[in-house]
Amino acid sequence: MSRSRLPLVIAFVLCATGHAQTPGSNSHFDGQSWWAHVKFLADDSLEGRDTGSEGLQKAQAYAVEQFIKAGLEPAGTNGFYQPVPFLQFEVNESKSSLALFGGKSTKLSFADDAFISSRGTRTSKDVTAALVFIGYGLKIPEKNLDELAGLDLKGKIVVYISGSPSDIPTALASHYQTAGERWKSLRAAGAIGTVAILNPASMDIPWSRIALNRNHPAMDLADPEFNETEGLKISVVLNPASAEALFAGSSHTFAEIAALAKDRQPLPHFALSQSLEAHAEIVTKQVQSANLIAKLPGSDPVLKDQYVVLSAHIDHLGIGEPVNGDRIYNGAMDDGSGSAVVLDVAAQLKAHPEKLRRSILFLLVTGEEKGLLGSKYFAQKPTVPRQSIVGDINIDMFLPIVPLTKLKILGLDESDLGTRAAEVAQALGVKPIPDPEPLRNSFVRSDQYSFIHQGIPAVKMDVGFDLGTPEQKIFKDWLTNRYHAPSDDINQPVDLQAAALYEEIIRRLLIDTANAPSRPQWKPNSFFRRYAKP
Repeated sequence: MSRSRLPLVIAFVLCATGHAQTPGSNSHFDGQSWWAHVKFLADDSLEGRDTGSEGLQKAQAYAVEQFIKAGLEPAGTNGFYQPVPFLQFEVNESKSSLALFGGKSTKLSFADDAFISSRGTRTSKDVTAALVFIGYGLKIPEKNLDELAGLDLKGKIVVYISGSPSDIPTALASHYQTAGERWKSLRAAGAIGTVAILNPASMDIPWSRIALNRNHPAMDLADPEFNETEGLKISVVLNPASAEALFAGSSHTFAEIAALAKDRQPLPHFALSQSLEAHAEIVTKQVQSANLIAKLPGSDPVLKDQYVVLSAHIDHLGIGEPVNGDRIYNGAMDDGSGSAVVLDVAAQLKAHPEKLRRSILFLLVTGEEKGLLGSKYFAQKPTVPRQSIVGDINIDMFLPIVPLTKLKILGLDESDLGTRAAEVAQALGVKPIPDPEPLRNSFVRSDQYSFIHQGIPAVKMDVGFDLGTPEQKIFKDWLTNRYHAPSDDINQPVDLQAAALYEEIIRRLLIDTANAPSRPQWKPNSFFRRYAKP
C-alpha cells in the first residue's frame, strides 16, 4: 500500500462512521480504537509482519505496550514472549524442475502449471514415480470411507483434488484433509509423494496470484516432534487449468472430475498413464520468532487457575511479488483485525472491569501463515498447565465488510462453547449460522484447530452471510481481490459498526465463559471429543 493513499483512507472512515448508526449504549466499543490498532499493524513500515521479520518484531513490541497499558501480567516463558524456533525451506527454482512423462517428457511451468511446495518438500532430491488418481484422497473410518482401498500406491505419487463427498460432515471432512492426517494414511499405503489439484469450486485466490508467491519461503517448527509429513519425498500443487494433461491416456477427463467435485459427488480412482519427474533443490535456514501471552487473573480461589484463551495471529506474509506495483502484503484484515480485537478487548476490560472467576490468556501467535505453527507450538507446549485451559476463542480475518446481522460460528455444533457463542449473538440481535461454504475447510485453517487437536473446545466467529445474497458476492470479491494480496491494507472499506458489535460479542462470550459454573464440554456426538484429555 502506498503511504500517499492514507489521507483517502482516513476520509473514507470518517465518512463511513458519520453515516453509521451508533452502536447500542450497552456496547463497550465504537470501532475507532479497533481501527487505530489495525492501522498501526497494517502500516507499510511493518512490511507485512512476516514470521521472524523486523516488521513482526515491531508489531509484537506494540502489542506488548498495549498489554502493559491494559494492566495484564506477562505469561510467556520470557516475560510476555514464548520463543518459537523455526526451520525455513525455499525451493531454488532455477535448479529445480517438474515434468510429466507418458511416452514423451513434457516440462511443467512453475508459473503456469504447477510448483513444488516447500511446505511438504523439505530436502533436495530427484524423484520419478508413476501417478495414481485417488479422488479426494481420504480415509475416514468413522464414515467407512477409504479411497485408497484396492489401489497399489507403493512407491507411487498420488494425485487428488481438494474437497470431500457431501455425506461427510464438515468438521470431519476438514480434519481429514489436514496435511498430517492425510499423510498418515498415504504413508501407510506406501505413497512417496502428492500432487494436489486445487478445486476450482473452492479456490479463494485465482491461480495467477497463487503463482506470484508460490516460492515464498515455507517454515516448520524446528523440533522434529512437530514434523507431520515425515517420509514425504515430493509435494506438488497443480493449477486446475493444466490438469487435463495428467489424465491424458486414461478413460477420464479432468473436466469430468471437476464437475463431480464441485457437487461433492463420489469420485473414481485409477492409475494414470503419466509419471512425474521431479528435481527439487531446497535451501534451508533457521528462523527465530515468538508467541505473545498475557494474563488477566481471575478472582475465584479455585477457578482462577483455569484459563480461557482469546487468540489471534499477529503475523502475515511480509514482502512478496508486486501486484499493481505494491509488494507489501499488509494483512489488515488477515489478521490485523483479529489482533486488534484482542488488544481492544484487553483495554476495555481494564477501563470497565468485570469480576472474572477464571483467568483469561490473551494470545497473539506467530507463524499462522506458515501452517498454524505458533498456535501448534503453544497448544503442545503451553506456558500454563494444558489441562487448565478450558477453551479457546479464536479470531482470524472476521471481515467486517458488511453489517453484522449473521454470525458464522465454526465449531457451533461441536461443543457448548459454540452454543454459548450462539446465545450471546442472539442476545445482541445477531443470527448465529454454521459455515455456509464447507468446501473451504475453514474449520481447520485457523489457530483454533491447534487447540481442538489437543482436546480443548474452541470456536472461530466471523461476519456471516446467506448463500445467494449480495453479501456473499461481496465476500467472494474480497477473497478474489484482497485475500493474501497487497490490497488487504487500510485503504479498503470497513464497517466500524460491525466491528464494534463483533467485539461486544467476543467480550461477552469471554466473560460468560470465564464465569460459567462449568468449563466448556464437547458435545457427545462431536468427532473432536476423542481428543479430550482424561
